[in-house]
Amino acid sequence: MARRRPDFLAVGTIAKAHGTRGEVLVTSLTDHPEDMFVPGVVLRMGGPERDQPDPDLPPLRVDTVRPANAGFLVQFRGVDDRDTARRLRGYDLYVPADAVRPLAEDELFLHDLVGLEVRTVSGEVVGRVGEVYEMSPAHLLGVEAGGREILIPYVREIVVEVEPAEGVLVVDPPEGLLDL
Repeated sequence: MARRRPDFLAVGTIAKAHGTRGEVLVTSLTDHPEDMFVPGVVLRMGGPERDQPDPDLPPLRVDTVRPANAGFLVQFRGVDDRDTARRLRGYDLYVPADAVRPLAEDELFLHDLVGLEVRTVSGEVVGRVGEVYEMSPAHLLGVEAGGREILIPYVREIVVEVEPAEGVLVVDPPEGLLDL
């Protein structure tokens, strides 16, 4: 089951305005924020209910960036006061998918897991990944299985093989995990 690669990827969320000169606190949604939150990068805005930018909203060009405890303090070109910055709160920030650095051979995007058929190492079909919950210390796969959702930790000890091209994810669950 091949999934269409999205045209845009979310790389951050504008959490709140910071200070009086238009800076915003951006929470990163990428493993490579050093590529996205640098002066000159153009980001597109979309609401949390969307999976792509809103074409009616203007793009934002990063002017300055500095690290903060919960992300990055970003100044966008043309956002020069707190009121303007406050109106940006809650928007997700997107880049074209082709602007993201190529993945290493053993990497994948979390959205590539959604829709994969989940099988055990013995070949038993468990269900399909319906959702990926980004948690700490490990993400959880929400597997749709016979009208219920099974949560499976996305860790090497349990998820032993991921083959997006074949549409399959193989798990070696500890006893009782699939019964929860």
